[in-house]
Amino acid sequence: MNARALIDRLLPDAFAGTLERRHGWQMTIYVVLSVASALAGSLAAVLLVPLVSLGAPGAESGFYLHRGVDVQAAAFVAAAFALAGLRWWSSLLAARLTGDYGADLRRRVHGHLIHAPLASLADATSAEIANVLTYNIEIMMQGFSGLLQLWVAGLTCAISLAFAFWISPLLLLAVPVLALLGVLVSRSRGQEQARVSRKYVADLTRLFWLSEDFPRRLRHIRSFGREGVEQAAYADVSRELARGYEHQQDMLASGRLWLELLAAAGIAGMFMLAHRLEGQAQASLIAVSLLLGRLLPYLVSTRQSFRQLRSAAPAFELWRRYAGLNGDAVPASAAFPEGAALRIERVRSAVALHGMEVRDVVLAPGELTLIAGDSGAGKSSLADVLAGLIEPADFAAKIGGRALNFEAYRRYARHAAFVSQHVRPWQATVRECLRWADPQADEERMHEVLAEVGLDRRLRASEQGLDLALRDRSSQLSGGELQRLLLAQVLLRKPLLAILDESTGALDAAAEIEVLAMLKRRLPQTMLLVISHRAGVRALADRCVVVGPSLPLTIIPAQAGIQ
Repeated sequence: MNARALIDRLLPDAFAGTLERRHGWQMTIYVVLSVASALAGSLAAVLLVPLVSLGAPGAESGFYLHRGVDVQAAAFVAAAFALAGLRWWSSLLAARLTGDYGADLRRRVHGHLIHAPLASLADATSAEIANVLTYNIEIMMQGFSGLLQLWVAGLTCAISLAFAFWISPLLLLAVPVLALLGVLVSRSRGQEQARVSRKYVADLTRLFWLSEDFPRRLRHIRSFGREGVEQAAYADVSRELARGYEHQQDMLASGRLWLELLAAAGIAGMFMLAHRLEGQAQASLIAVSLLLGRLLPYLVSTRQSFRQLRSAAPAFELWRRYAGLNGDAVPASAAFPEGAALRIERVRSAVALHGMEVRDVVLAPGELTLIAGDSGAGKSSLADVLAGLIEPADFAAKIGGRALNFEAYRRYARHAAFVSQHVRPWQATVRECLRWADPQADEERMHEVLAEVGLDRRLRASEQGLDLALRDRSSQLSGGELQRLLLAQVLLRKPLLAILDESTGALDAAAEIEVLAMLKRRLPQTMLLVISHRAGVRALADRCVVVGPSLPLTIIPAQAGIQ
Protein backbone atom coordinates (compact mmCIF):
# COMPACT_ATOMS: atom_id res chain seq x y z
CA MET A 1 0.00 0.00 0.00
CA ASN A 2 1.51 3.36 -1.03
CA ALA A 3 1.46 6.53 1.07
CA ARG A 4 -1.48 8.04 -0.79
CA ALA A 5 -3.65 4.95 -0.32
CA LEU A 6 -2.82 4.80 3.38
CA ILE A 7 -3.67 8.48 3.88
CA ASP A 8 -6.95 8.07 1.96
CA ARG A 9 -7.99 5.33 4.41
CA LEU A 10 -7.32 7.64 7.35
CA LEU A 11 -9.36 10.52 5.93
CA PRO A 12 -13.07 11.17 6.58
CA ASP A 13 -15.32 10.92 3.53
CA ALA A 14 -15.70 14.71 3.36
CA PHE A 15 -12.07 15.02 2.19
CA ALA A 16 -12.52 12.59 -0.70
CA GLY A 17 -11.37 14.16 -3.94
CA THR A 18 -9.97 17.31 -2.34
CA LEU A 19 -6.35 16.19 -1.93
CA GLU A 20 -3.59 16.01 -4.53
CA ARG A 21 -0.92 13.30 -4.71
CA ARG A 22 1.76 15.58 -3.23
CA HIS A 23 -0.45 16.11 -0.16
CA GLY A 24 -0.27 12.36 0.55
CA TRP A 25 3.52 12.44 0.88
CA GLN A 26 3.44 15.62 2.96
CA MET A 27 0.85 14.12 5.30
CA THR A 28 2.90 10.92 5.58
CA ILE A 29 5.91 12.96 6.71
CA TYR A 30 3.64 14.82 9.13
CA VAL A 31 2.43 11.52 10.63
CA VAL A 32 6.02 10.29 11.00
CA LEU A 33 7.01 13.53 12.75
CA SER A 34 3.95 13.26 15.02
CA VAL A 35 4.87 9.70 16.00
CA ALA A 36 8.45 10.76 16.69
CA SER A 37 7.21 13.72 18.74
CA ALA A 38 4.90 11.48 20.79
CA LEU A 39 7.71 9.01 21.41
CA ALA A 40 10.07 11.80 22.46
CA GLY A 41 7.47 13.24 24.85
CA SER A 42 6.72 9.89 26.47
CA LEU A 43 10.42 9.07 26.71
CA ALA A 44 11.09 12.42 28.39
CA ALA A 45 8.32 11.71 30.91
CA VAL A 46 9.66 8.31 31.92
CA LEU A 47 13.27 9.54 31.95
CA LEU A 48 12.19 12.17 34.46
CA VAL A 49 10.86 9.61 36.98
CA PRO A 50 14.24 8.39 38.29
CA LEU A 51 15.37 12.01 38.69
CA VAL A 52 12.47 12.87 41.03
CA SER A 53 12.52 9.58 42.94
CA LEU A 54 16.15 8.51 43.17
CA GLY A 55 16.64 6.08 46.03
CA ALA A 56 12.91 5.48 46.41
CA PRO A 57 11.41 2.02 45.90
CA GLY A 58 10.29 1.56 42.31
CA ALA A 59 12.48 4.32 40.85
CA GLU A 60 13.36 1.92 38.07
CA SER A 61 9.73 2.07 36.93
CA GLY A 62 10.95 4.81 34.64
CA PHE A 63 13.82 4.50 32.18
CA TYR A 64 16.61 4.35 34.72
CA LEU A 65 19.92 4.25 32.87
CA HIS A 66 22.09 3.26 35.93
CA ARG A 67 24.72 5.77 34.76
CA GLY A 68 24.35 8.38 37.44
CA VAL A 69 22.32 11.54 37.81
CA ASP A 70 24.30 13.50 35.21
CA VAL A 71 23.72 10.98 32.45
CA GLN A 72 20.06 10.57 33.43
CA ALA A 73 19.58 14.36 33.37
CA ALA A 74 21.37 14.65 30.02
CA ALA A 75 19.15 11.94 28.53
CA PHE A 76 16.06 13.75 29.82
CA VAL A 77 17.23 17.09 28.36
CA ALA A 78 18.00 15.40 25.03
CA ALA A 79 14.52 13.85 24.88
CA ALA A 80 12.92 17.19 25.88
CA PHE A 81 14.93 19.05 23.20
CA ALA A 82 13.99 16.42 20.64
CA LEU A 83 10.33 16.86 21.62
CA ALA A 84 10.55 20.64 21.23
CA GLY A 85 12.33 20.40 17.88
CA LEU A 86 9.97 17.79 16.46
CA ARG A 87 6.93 19.78 17.57
CA TRP A 88 8.34 22.92 15.95
CA TRP A 89 9.12 21.05 12.73
CA SER A 90 5.70 19.36 12.61
CA SER A 91 3.96 22.68 13.32
CA LEU A 92 5.77 24.33 10.41
CA LEU A 93 4.89 21.42 8.15
CA ALA A 94 1.24 21.52 9.27
CA ALA A 95 1.06 25.26 8.55
CA ARG A 96 2.65 24.82 5.13
CA LEU A 97 0.46 21.82 4.35
CA THR A 98 -2.75 23.60 5.38
CA GLY A 99 -1.83 26.74 3.42
CA ASP A 100 -0.97 24.69 0.34
CA TYR A 101 -4.20 22.73 0.73
CA GLY A 102 -6.23 25.96 0.84
CA ALA A 103 -4.43 27.43 -2.17
CA ASP A 104 -5.05 24.22 -4.10
CA LEU A 105 -8.75 24.26 -3.20
CA ARG A 106 -9.05 27.84 -4.46
CA ARG A 107 -7.12 27.09 -7.63
CA ARG A 108 -9.20 24.04 -8.45
CA VAL A 109 -12.63 25.53 -7.83
CA HIS A 110 -11.67 28.73 -9.65
CA GLY A 111 -10.40 26.65 -12.56
CA HIS A 112 -13.75 24.85 -12.78
CA LEU A 113 -15.65 28.13 -12.51
CA ILE A 114 -13.57 29.92 -15.13
CA HIS A 115 -14.18 27.11 -17.62
CA ALA A 116 -17.76 26.26 -16.62
CA PRO A 117 -20.51 26.65 -19.22
CA LEU A 118 -22.47 29.81 -18.50
CA ALA A 119 -25.70 27.84 -18.48
CA SER A 120 -24.47 25.81 -15.47
CA LEU A 121 -24.09 29.04 -13.48
CA ALA A 122 -27.53 30.41 -14.37
CA ASP A 123 -28.95 29.69 -10.89
CA ALA A 124 -25.84 30.68 -8.94
CA THR A 125 -25.67 34.01 -7.15
CA SER A 126 -22.50 36.07 -7.28
CA ALA A 127 -22.61 36.21 -3.46
CA GLU A 128 -22.49 32.41 -3.23
CA ILE A 129 -19.63 32.20 -5.72
CA ALA A 130 -17.74 34.89 -3.79
CA ASN A 131 -18.32 32.83 -0.65
CA VAL A 132 -17.07 29.66 -2.35
CA LEU A 133 -13.83 31.38 -3.34
CA THR A 134 -13.19 33.10 0.01
CA TYR A 135 -14.67 32.31 3.42
CA ASN A 136 -15.93 28.86 2.48
CA ILE A 137 -12.40 27.67 1.80
CA GLU A 138 -11.22 29.18 5.09
CA ILE A 139 -13.73 26.91 6.84
CA MET A 140 -12.43 23.92 4.85
CA MET A 141 -8.88 24.79 5.88
CA GLN A 142 -9.97 24.90 9.52
CA GLY A 143 -11.49 21.45 9.08
CA PHE A 144 -8.25 20.17 7.54
CA SER A 145 -6.26 21.71 10.39
CA GLY A 146 -8.63 20.02 12.86
CA LEU A 147 -7.98 16.69 11.13
CA LEU A 148 -4.21 17.10 11.49
CA GLN A 149 -4.65 17.96 15.17
CA LEU A 150 -6.80 14.88 15.67
CA TRP A 151 -4.05 12.74 14.18
CA VAL A 152 -1.52 14.25 16.57
CA ALA A 153 -3.88 13.76 19.51
CA GLY A 154 -4.63 10.15 18.54
CA LEU A 155 -0.99 9.21 18.05
CA THR A 156 0.09 10.94 21.27
CA CYS A 157 -2.67 9.25 23.24
CA ALA A 158 -1.84 5.83 21.81
CA ILE A 159 1.88 6.10 22.54
CA SER A 160 1.43 7.66 25.99
CA LEU A 161 -1.08 4.98 26.97
CA ALA A 162 1.26 2.29 25.64
CA PHE A 163 4.02 3.55 27.93
CA ALA A 164 1.58 3.81 30.84
CA PHE A 165 0.33 0.24 30.29
CA TRP A 166 3.91 -0.99 30.03
CA ILE A 167 4.58 0.53 33.46
CA SER A 168 1.24 -0.60 34.91
CA PRO A 169 -0.36 -3.42 32.85
CA LEU A 170 -3.55 -3.44 34.94
CA LEU A 171 -4.43 -0.07 33.44
CA LEU A 172 -5.48 -2.08 30.36
CA LEU A 173 -8.69 -2.79 32.28
CA ALA A 174 -9.63 0.87 31.85
CA VAL A 175 -9.29 0.86 28.05
CA PRO A 176 -12.95 -0.07 27.33
CA VAL A 177 -14.15 2.68 29.66
CA LEU A 178 -11.83 5.25 28.04
CA ALA A 179 -12.92 4.20 24.55
CA LEU A 180 -16.61 4.46 25.48
CA LEU A 181 -16.13 7.92 26.99
CA GLY A 182 -14.23 9.05 23.90
CA VAL A 183 -17.03 7.91 21.57
CA LEU A 184 -19.72 9.53 23.70
CA VAL A 185 -17.88 12.84 23.89
CA SER A 186 -17.03 12.91 20.17
CA ARG A 187 -20.64 12.25 19.14
CA SER A 188 -22.41 14.35 21.72
CA ARG A 189 -24.45 17.11 20.11
CA GLY A 190 -22.90 16.23 16.75
CA GLN A 191 -26.11 16.67 14.75
CA GLU A 192 -26.83 19.96 16.44
CA GLN A 193 -23.31 21.16 15.66
CA ALA A 194 -23.73 20.27 11.98
CA ARG A 195 -27.10 22.06 11.82
CA VAL A 196 -25.70 25.21 13.43
CA SER A 197 -22.69 25.17 11.09
CA ARG A 198 -24.86 24.87 7.98
CA LYS A 199 -27.04 27.75 9.11
CA TYR A 200 -23.95 29.84 9.86
CA VAL A 201 -22.62 29.33 6.32
CA ALA A 202 -26.05 30.16 4.86
CA ASP A 203 -26.24 33.36 6.92
CA LEU A 204 -22.76 34.36 5.77
CA THR A 205 -23.85 33.88 2.16
CA ARG A 206 -26.83 36.18 2.85
CA LEU A 207 -24.42 38.74 4.27
CA PHE A 208 -22.30 38.52 1.12
CA TRP A 209 -25.42 39.10 -0.93
CA LEU A 210 -26.43 42.18 1.07
CA SER A 211 -22.90 43.57 0.90
CA GLU A 212 -22.27 42.87 -2.78
CA ASP A 213 -21.48 45.84 -5.04
CA PHE A 214 -22.37 48.19 -2.20
CA PRO A 215 -21.26 51.55 -3.72
CA ARG A 216 -23.46 51.18 -6.83
CA ARG A 217 -26.31 49.66 -4.83
CA LEU A 218 -26.22 52.60 -2.39
CA ARG A 219 -27.49 55.05 -5.00
CA HIS A 220 -30.45 52.81 -5.69
CA ILE A 221 -31.21 52.42 -1.98
CA ARG A 222 -31.10 56.15 -1.28
CA SER A 223 -33.15 57.09 -4.30
CA PHE A 224 -35.94 54.83 -3.02
CA GLY A 225 -35.53 56.02 0.56
CA ARG A 226 -35.04 52.44 1.78
CA GLU A 227 -32.02 52.94 4.03
CA GLY A 228 -34.01 51.82 7.07
CA VAL A 229 -35.15 48.60 5.37
CA GLU A 230 -31.57 47.75 4.38
CA GLN A 231 -30.29 48.50 7.88
CA ALA A 232 -32.96 46.26 9.38
CA ALA A 233 -32.14 43.42 6.97
CA TYR A 234 -28.42 43.71 7.68
CA ALA A 235 -29.02 43.87 11.43
CA ASP A 236 -31.22 40.76 11.22
CA VAL A 237 -28.51 38.74 9.47
CA SER A 238 -25.88 40.09 11.88
CA ARG A 239 -27.98 38.96 14.85
CA GLU A 240 -28.38 35.51 13.33
CA LEU A 241 -24.63 35.27 12.82
CA ALA A 242 -24.01 36.41 16.38
CA ARG A 243 -26.43 33.81 17.72
CA GLY A 244 -24.84 31.13 15.56
CA TYR A 245 -21.35 32.04 16.74
CA GLU A 246 -22.49 32.17 20.36
CA HIS A 247 -24.17 28.77 19.98
CA GLN A 248 -21.02 27.24 18.50
CA GLN A 249 -18.83 28.68 21.26
CA ASP A 250 -21.30 27.50 23.90
CA MET A 251 -21.16 23.95 22.58
CA LEU A 252 -17.37 24.19 22.44
CA ALA A 253 -17.12 25.44 26.04
CA SER A 254 -19.55 22.86 27.41
CA GLY A 255 -17.74 20.11 25.52
CA ARG A 256 -14.41 21.27 26.95
CA LEU A 257 -15.89 21.29 30.46
CA TRP A 258 -17.16 17.73 30.15
CA LEU A 259 -13.84 16.57 28.70
CA GLU A 260 -11.86 18.11 31.53
CA LEU A 261 -14.16 16.65 34.19
CA LEU A 262 -14.19 13.21 32.60
CA ALA A 263 -10.42 13.26 32.08
CA ALA A 264 -9.74 14.23 35.69
CA ALA A 265 -12.14 11.56 36.96
CA GLY A 266 -10.71 8.95 34.60
CA ILE A 267 -7.09 9.60 35.59
CA ALA A 268 -8.00 9.55 39.29
CA GLY A 269 -9.90 6.30 38.78
CA MET A 270 -6.96 4.67 37.01
CA PHE A 271 -4.59 5.73 39.78
CA MET A 272 -6.89 4.19 42.37
CA LEU A 273 -7.30 1.02 40.33
CA ALA A 274 -3.56 0.61 39.84
CA HIS A 275 -2.77 1.30 43.51
CA ARG A 276 -5.43 -0.99 44.99
CA LEU A 277 -4.97 -3.96 42.67
CA GLU A 278 -1.20 -3.97 42.51
CA GLY A 279 0.05 -1.65 45.20
CA GLN A 280 2.01 0.27 42.61
CA ALA A 281 5.06 2.09 43.95
CA GLN A 282 5.15 5.84 44.22
CA ALA A 283 7.58 6.10 41.29
CA SER A 284 5.24 4.16 39.02
CA LEU A 285 2.38 6.46 39.94
CA ILE A 286 4.58 9.46 39.12
CA ALA A 287 5.42 7.96 35.71
CA VAL A 288 1.79 7.17 34.93
CA SER A 289 0.74 10.63 36.15
CA LEU A 290 3.24 12.34 33.86
CA LEU A 291 2.22 10.23 30.87
CA LEU A 292 -1.52 10.65 31.34
CA GLY A 293 -1.15 14.31 32.28
CA ARG A 294 0.29 14.89 28.80
CA LEU A 295 -3.07 13.85 27.37
CA LEU A 296 -5.19 16.53 29.07
CA PRO A 297 -4.39 19.32 26.56
CA TYR A 298 -5.07 16.90 23.71
CA LEU A 299 -8.40 15.84 25.20
CA VAL A 300 -9.45 19.50 25.33
CA SER A 301 -8.21 20.27 21.79
CA THR A 302 -9.87 17.12 20.44
CA ARG A 303 -13.31 18.58 21.03
CA GLN A 304 -12.27 21.72 19.14
CA SER A 305 -10.93 19.60 16.28
CA PHE A 306 -14.17 17.60 16.02
CA ARG A 307 -16.10 20.88 15.99
CA GLN A 308 -13.93 22.18 13.14
CA LEU A 309 -14.56 19.00 11.17
CA ARG A 310 -18.33 19.19 11.66
CA SER A 311 -18.36 22.91 10.81
CA ALA A 312 -16.46 22.17 7.61
CA ALA A 313 -18.98 19.56 6.38
CA PRO A 314 -21.35 22.06 4.64
CA ALA A 315 -18.34 23.96 3.30
CA PHE A 316 -17.06 20.79 1.62
CA GLU A 317 -20.51 20.19 0.13
CA LEU A 318 -20.62 23.71 -1.34
CA TRP A 319 -17.07 23.49 -2.69
CA ARG A 320 -17.70 20.09 -4.24
CA ARG A 321 -20.81 21.40 -6.02
CA TYR A 322 -18.77 23.99 -7.92
CA ALA A 323 -15.56 21.96 -8.21
CA GLY A 324 -17.67 19.25 -9.87
CA LEU A 325 -18.76 21.49 -12.74
CA ASN A 326 -17.77 20.03 -16.09
CA GLY A 327 -15.50 22.35 -18.01
CA ASP A 328 -16.65 23.84 -21.26
CA ALA A 329 -14.28 22.46 -23.88
CA VAL A 330 -12.33 25.43 -25.26
CA PRO A 331 -11.75 25.01 -29.00
CA ALA A 332 -8.52 26.02 -30.65
CA SER A 333 -8.57 29.40 -32.34
CA ALA A 334 -8.92 29.41 -36.12
CA ALA A 335 -7.67 32.10 -38.49
CA PHE A 336 -10.48 34.04 -40.10
CA PRO A 337 -10.29 34.29 -43.91
CA GLU A 338 -9.15 37.84 -44.65
CA GLY A 339 -11.99 40.08 -45.76
CA ALA A 340 -14.61 37.30 -45.54
CA ALA A 341 -18.04 38.03 -44.11
CA LEU A 342 -19.87 35.81 -41.66
CA ARG A 343 -23.44 34.95 -42.52
CA ILE A 344 -25.58 33.67 -39.66
CA GLU A 345 -28.24 31.67 -41.51
CA ARG A 346 -30.18 30.87 -38.35
CA VAL A 347 -29.64 30.84 -34.62
CA ARG A 348 -32.13 30.07 -31.87
CA SER A 349 -31.18 30.65 -28.28
CA ALA A 350 -31.92 27.95 -25.75
CA VAL A 351 -31.92 30.53 -22.96
CA ALA A 352 -34.21 33.30 -24.13
CA LEU A 353 -37.67 33.11 -22.60
CA HIS A 354 -39.46 33.40 -25.91
CA GLY A 355 -37.22 31.07 -27.90
CA MET A 356 -36.02 33.99 -30.00
CA GLU A 357 -34.75 32.99 -33.45
CA VAL A 358 -32.60 35.08 -35.79
CA ARG A 359 -32.08 34.40 -39.49
CA ASP A 360 -29.89 35.78 -42.25
CA VAL A 361 -27.68 38.19 -40.34
CA VAL A 362 -24.40 39.25 -41.95
CA LEU A 363 -21.39 40.29 -39.88
CA ALA A 364 -18.55 41.80 -41.90
CA PRO A 365 -15.14 43.17 -40.90
CA GLY A 366 -15.15 46.94 -40.49
CA GLU A 367 -18.94 47.07 -40.19
CA LEU A 368 -21.20 47.68 -37.20
CA THR A 369 -24.31 45.60 -36.63
CA LEU A 370 -26.78 46.95 -34.09
CA ILE A 371 -29.09 44.65 -32.12
CA ALA A 372 -32.10 46.54 -30.82
CA GLY A 373 -35.39 45.56 -29.26
CA ASP A 374 -37.41 45.42 -26.10
CA SER A 375 -35.89 44.44 -22.76
CA GLY A 376 -36.14 40.72 -22.19
CA ALA A 377 -36.43 39.98 -25.91
CA GLY A 378 -33.22 37.95 -25.89
CA LYS A 379 -30.61 40.44 -27.11
CA SER A 380 -28.01 39.48 -24.49
CA SER A 381 -28.75 35.77 -25.02
CA LEU A 382 -28.09 36.24 -28.73
CA ALA A 383 -24.83 38.01 -27.89
CA ASP A 384 -23.79 35.11 -25.63
CA VAL A 385 -24.38 32.65 -28.47
CA LEU A 386 -22.50 34.74 -31.04
CA ALA A 387 -19.60 35.07 -28.59
CA GLY A 388 -19.48 31.26 -28.45
CA LEU A 389 -20.26 31.23 -24.72
CA ILE A 390 -23.63 29.44 -24.70
CA GLU A 391 -24.74 26.49 -26.80
CA PRO A 392 -27.76 27.46 -28.93
CA ALA A 393 -30.78 25.29 -29.58
CA ASP A 394 -30.14 25.60 -33.31
CA PHE A 395 -27.32 27.13 -35.32
CA ALA A 396 -26.14 27.33 -38.91
CA ALA A 397 -23.66 29.76 -40.45
CA LYS A 398 -21.36 30.23 -43.43
CA ILE A 399 -18.04 31.95 -43.83
CA GLY A 400 -16.65 32.46 -47.31
CA GLY A 401 -19.19 29.97 -48.61
CA ARG A 402 -18.09 27.30 -46.11
CA ALA A 403 -20.82 25.87 -43.85
CA LEU A 404 -20.18 26.01 -40.11
CA ASN A 405 -21.82 24.26 -37.21
CA PHE A 406 -21.59 25.84 -33.77
CA GLU A 407 -18.39 24.02 -32.73
CA ALA A 408 -16.64 25.14 -35.93
CA TYR A 409 -17.96 28.67 -35.42
CA ARG A 410 -16.56 28.76 -31.87
CA ARG A 411 -13.06 28.28 -33.24
CA TYR A 412 -13.37 31.58 -35.08
CA ALA A 413 -15.15 33.26 -32.16
CA ARG A 414 -12.24 32.45 -29.84
CA HIS A 415 -10.51 35.65 -30.94
CA ALA A 416 -13.26 37.95 -29.68
CA ALA A 417 -13.85 40.66 -27.13
CA PHE A 418 -17.03 40.78 -25.04
CA VAL A 419 -17.75 43.89 -22.97
CA SER A 420 -20.92 44.04 -20.87
CA GLN A 421 -22.47 46.98 -19.03
CA HIS A 422 -22.27 44.97 -15.80
CA VAL A 423 -18.49 44.48 -15.91
CA ARG A 424 -16.15 46.82 -14.07
CA PRO A 425 -12.35 46.60 -14.23
CA TRP A 426 -11.12 44.38 -11.40
CA GLN A 427 -7.41 45.04 -11.82
CA ALA A 428 -5.61 47.26 -9.32
CA THR A 429 -4.48 50.06 -11.68
CA VAL A 430 -5.07 51.40 -15.17
CA ARG A 431 -1.70 49.98 -16.23
CA GLU A 432 -2.61 46.49 -15.00
CA CYS A 433 -6.00 46.74 -16.69
CA LEU A 434 -4.46 47.49 -20.09
CA ARG A 435 -1.61 45.02 -19.68
CA TRP A 436 -4.18 42.32 -18.88
CA ALA A 437 -5.60 42.81 -22.40
CA ASP A 438 -2.17 42.96 -24.07
CA PRO A 439 0.85 41.88 -21.99
CA GLN A 440 3.19 43.25 -24.70
CA ALA A 441 1.79 46.78 -24.70
CA ASP A 442 4.32 49.46 -23.71
CA GLU A 443 3.48 52.85 -22.21
CA GLU A 444 3.42 54.55 -25.60
CA ARG A 445 0.86 52.06 -26.89
CA MET A 446 -1.19 52.40 -23.71
CA HIS A 447 -1.33 56.18 -24.01
CA GLU A 448 -2.25 55.80 -27.68
CA VAL A 449 -5.37 53.70 -27.01
CA LEU A 450 -6.29 55.87 -24.01
CA ALA A 451 -6.20 58.89 -26.29
CA GLU A 452 -8.46 57.09 -28.77
CA VAL A 453 -11.13 56.47 -26.11
CA GLY A 454 -10.78 59.98 -24.62
CA LEU A 455 -8.99 59.09 -21.35
CA ASP A 456 -5.35 60.04 -21.98
CA ARG A 457 -5.64 63.71 -21.05
CA ARG A 458 -7.50 62.78 -17.87
CA LEU A 459 -4.75 60.37 -16.79
CA ARG A 460 -1.84 62.63 -17.76
CA ALA A 461 -3.36 65.30 -15.50
CA SER A 462 -3.30 62.85 -12.60
CA GLU A 463 -0.22 62.41 -10.42
CA GLN A 464 -0.59 58.63 -10.61
CA GLY A 465 -0.92 58.51 -14.40
CA LEU A 466 -1.14 54.91 -15.60
CA ASP A 467 -0.82 53.77 -12.00
CA LEU A 468 -4.12 55.40 -11.03
CA ALA A 469 -5.88 53.01 -8.62
CA LEU A 470 -9.11 51.38 -9.73
CA ARG A 471 -10.11 49.52 -6.55
CA ASP A 472 -9.88 51.90 -3.63
CA ARG A 473 -11.29 55.33 -2.84
CA SER A 474 -8.30 57.08 -4.45
CA SER A 475 -9.80 56.15 -7.83
CA GLN A 476 -11.62 59.08 -9.38
CA LEU A 477 -12.80 57.45 -12.62
CA SER A 478 -16.51 57.75 -13.26
CA GLY A 479 -18.73 55.00 -14.64
CA GLY A 480 -18.37 56.39 -18.16
CA GLU A 481 -14.59 56.61 -17.84
CA LEU A 482 -14.43 53.02 -16.66
CA GLN A 483 -16.40 51.99 -19.75
CA ARG A 484 -13.93 53.93 -21.92
CA LEU A 485 -11.10 52.03 -20.21
CA LEU A 486 -12.71 48.69 -21.08
CA LEU A 487 -13.04 49.83 -24.70
CA ALA A 488 -9.32 50.66 -24.67
CA GLN A 489 -8.82 46.96 -23.89
CA VAL A 490 -10.76 46.14 -27.06
CA LEU A 491 -8.43 48.36 -29.10
CA LEU A 492 -5.41 46.55 -27.66
CA ARG A 493 -6.87 43.12 -28.39
CA LYS A 494 -7.86 43.88 -32.02
CA PRO A 495 -10.43 41.08 -32.00
CA LEU A 496 -12.08 39.34 -34.92
CA LEU A 497 -15.46 39.96 -33.26
CA ALA A 498 -16.24 42.67 -30.69
CA ILE A 499 -19.54 42.36 -28.85
CA LEU A 500 -20.55 45.45 -26.87
CA ASP A 501 -23.57 44.69 -24.70
CA GLU A 502 -24.77 48.11 -23.49
CA SER A 503 -21.10 48.84 -22.82
CA THR A 504 -21.44 52.51 -23.71
CA GLY A 505 -24.61 53.10 -21.71
CA ALA A 506 -22.84 55.29 -19.11
CA LEU A 507 -21.82 57.77 -21.84
CA ASP A 508 -24.08 60.50 -23.13
CA ALA A 509 -25.60 59.99 -26.58
CA ALA A 510 -23.08 62.15 -28.44
CA ALA A 511 -20.10 60.55 -26.69
CA GLU A 512 -21.49 57.08 -27.41
CA ILE A 513 -21.68 57.82 -31.16
CA GLU A 514 -18.18 59.31 -31.11
CA VAL A 515 -16.64 56.31 -29.36
CA LEU A 516 -18.44 53.73 -31.53
CA ALA A 517 -17.40 55.60 -34.70
CA MET A 518 -13.80 55.57 -33.45
CA LEU A 519 -13.94 51.79 -32.86
CA LYS A 520 -15.34 51.23 -36.32
CA ARG A 521 -12.57 53.38 -37.81
CA ARG A 522 -9.68 51.99 -35.78
CA LEU A 523 -10.67 48.32 -36.08
CA PRO A 524 -11.16 47.74 -39.82
CA GLN A 525 -10.68 43.97 -39.47
CA THR A 526 -13.17 43.63 -36.60
CA MET A 527 -16.87 42.76 -36.84
CA LEU A 528 -18.65 45.07 -34.38
CA LEU A 529 -21.84 43.82 -32.77
CA VAL A 530 -23.45 46.47 -30.58
CA ILE A 531 -26.47 46.14 -28.30
CA SER A 532 -28.00 49.50 -27.47
CA HIS A 533 -31.40 51.02 -26.72
CA ARG A 534 -30.49 54.40 -28.19
CA ALA A 535 -32.04 55.05 -31.55
CA GLY A 536 -29.16 57.35 -32.53
CA VAL A 537 -26.81 54.41 -32.89
CA ARG A 538 -28.80 53.27 -35.94
CA ALA A 539 -27.33 56.15 -37.92
CA LEU A 540 -23.90 54.65 -37.45
CA ALA A 541 -24.90 51.02 -38.02
CA ASP A 542 -24.42 49.22 -41.32
CA ARG A 543 -27.40 47.06 -40.41
CA CYS A 544 -29.81 46.84 -37.52
CA VAL A 545 -31.38 43.65 -36.15
CA VAL A 546 -34.59 44.38 -34.26
CA VAL A 547 -35.93 41.59 -32.06
CA GLY A 548 -39.02 41.47 -29.90
CA PRO A 549 -41.25 38.87 -28.24
CA SER A 550 -44.31 39.96 -30.15
CA LEU A 551 -42.66 41.05 -33.39
CA PRO A 552 -41.06 39.10 -36.21
CA LEU A 553 -37.34 39.60 -36.70
CA THR A 554 -36.58 42.70 -38.69
CA ILE A 555 -33.24 43.41 -40.37
CA ILE A 556 -32.86 47.04 -41.36
CA PRO A 557 -30.05 48.24 -43.64
CA ALA A 558 -28.24 51.40 -42.62
CA GLN A 559 -30.21 53.71 -44.88
CA ALA A 560 -33.57 52.36 -43.68
CA GLY A 561 -32.34 52.68 -40.11
CA ILE A 562 -31.83 56.41 -40.55
CA GLN A 563 -35.34 56.84 -41.85
